[in-house]
Amino acid sequence: MTEGSHRRPQLRPDMPELLGDPDPADRTAVAHATAAAVLQAARSEPGAAPRLLDLADRLGLDEMAELWRGSGADTLPGTLWSLYLLRSWVHRNGSEAARVFAVGERVAEVSTAVAGVAHPPGPAEVAALGDAVLTSAFTGDFAVALERAAAFCRVVAAGRAHSADDMGEADGERQTRLAKGNLRMAEELERAAALWRRNDLH
Repeated sequence: MTEGSHRRPQLRPDMPELLGDPDPADRTAVAHATAAAVLQAARSEPGAAPRLLDLADRLGLDEMAELWRGSGADTLPGTLWSLYLLRSWVHRNGSEAARVFAVGERVAEVSTAVAGVAHPPGPAEVAALGDAVLTSAFTGDFAVALERAAAFCRVVAAGRAHSADDMGEADGERQTRLAKGNLRMAEELERAAALWRRNDLH
């Protein structure tokens, strides 16, 4: 490859390319196969985990969403999508993530301890948390990594809900809506952790 040329990374060379409107069963099979391939590569190939850390940045978040997001929160591809989405958010919106986390940690002490964000939480600290969670999912205890991500989402949800009270109607409603989304992601990640421990997350 010549310098300056670009090529999208491939999750697996034998995965069929989805063109047009593929059969839902084919899409589901590809989603599960690629998610399993990513996790297996991260855990078995030396040096693979750091390369897979920014997969969403290199592949494209929209492309990853198309591949995994529709699989369901109780599946491996759906769970990996949530982890990549969380990492992308704390990297791209670090100031906002740090702000709402700082508010939330005052009212969600248990979840704050589980999340393990360095104190005081700033953009660099929440970005480091996103990297650490995904790295731990790849190389450590997958269920514990999911629970740590869930705890972070719970703190952020608490921070948004608490901040909404001090905002105008429009901004307050937006924060309340986002808080519900953060809380839903936390619950989904916790369920996925339980499924993983039962060997039922596929």
